[in-house]
Amino acid sequence: MADENTPATSEQSYFEQQRAALVAEVAVSLEHVLANINTLNRALEGVIVVGKEFENVSSLWSTFYEGVAHVEAPGETSEDKENLPQEDAETDGDDQQ
Repeated sequence: MADENTPATSEQSYFEQQRAALVAEVAVSLEHVLANINTLNRALEGVIVVGKEFENVSSLWSTFYEGVAHVEAPGETSEDKENLPQEDAETDGDDQQ
């Protein structure tokens, strides 16, 4: 019986060695993943901070464009406004010649 247990014990110890090696490899890989996730998290936090810095500017421009869109000269219609940039472009071309 001792002879039968000896090969099983050596195989089991080999299995345990391989398992321990694989567990260690997985642990190292998980540490790398964790480090990369932390780096990604810091980068995303930086992007969020930059985005928040532009929030006030964005709000200001939004208010400006809304105000410009609602301002119309007396007797002027929306169709007249659509034609203005084209007319201005034509007059600019005439001035350059």
